[in-house]
Amino acid sequence: MSPTARRGALLAAFACCLVGASFTANSALVDYPHAGGQALRYGLAALLMLPLVGRDAPARLRSLPPRLWARTAILAAVGMVGFNLAVLAAERTAEPAVPGVFVGCAPVVAAVLVPLLDGRRPGRSGLGAATLVAAGALVVQGWGRTDAAGVLWSLAALGGELGFALIAVPVLRVLGPRLLTIVACAFAALEATVLGLLWEGSQWLRVPEGAEAVALLWQATVVTVLGFVCWYAAVQRIGAERAVLFSGLIPVSAALTAAPLGAGGYGLAQAGGSVLVAAGVLAGCGVRRRAAAAPAAPRTDRRGTPARGT
Repeated sequence: MSPTARRGALLAAFACCLVGASFTANSALVDYPHAGGQALRYGLAALLMLPLVGRDAPARLRSLPPRLWARTAILAAVGMVGFNLAVLAAERTAEPAVPGVFVGCAPVVAAVLVPLLDGRRPGRSGLGAATLVAAGALVVQGWGRTDAAGVLWSLAALGGELGFALIAVPVLRVLGPRLLTIVACAFAALEATVLGLLWEGSQWLRVPEGAEAVALLWQATVVTVLGFVCWYAAVQRIGAERAVLFSGLIPVSAALTAAPLGAGGYGLAQAGGSVLVAAGVLAGCGVRRRAAAAPAAPRTDRRGTPARGT
């Protein structure tokens, strides 16, 4: 594995662990207006990141064609606001493990979809590694009770998880991780505001209480500002197909952080599932096959994804 790929793998792992650790914070926001919470989270994140914008940001924004502006708006609607609202909707009639299992299948779908979109056949090794990751995520989370609505909303959450990585690739090449995160967060805050006004009326926003304020601040500063930038930096280095493999670490991180807080357990099944996830990620990144190879930057095609199957 080249230094660039190794750095991208570490960034993807770190970002997904942050997302998994944030699941415990979500429990403090059950009674807070959902769309309003999304608007606060992403609006605050965009404001916090403004000082980090480079001097060339205005030029890069002016160079962004209308179709990529539209793509960024879709990214925010599908991969950010839509994903979070789909998970919350699924959990109304399904146990939390159900949307988690569907989201855990994202590596398998990406292993098939990304190569097809690039005009190449899915690689058997990449698909096998993704299946191993998904199986590990299933073992970690288990399965829960649900109904048809829970399954449909869980499928929507899976689509949002995939969209968060795949839709962003062309825009990422122009804006880079930091500026893309700022623009996407600004779009997400605006979209959540409009949705909140239409859906919840005058009750769409209120002053958060103690635990709610802490949870929103954590999500805005750590998960969004730090996690999203790391995630898109990883996609930039190793491509969306490999980066999505690391989403299997989300349930592992959630289980590890929930256990000390009494919000869940981490037993033999979770440990076994974690081993499967780790094995799938290592296989998908080609650690074993490239251990003895000379370092080389990954060759990418016009979409920014690896030009050869994993």
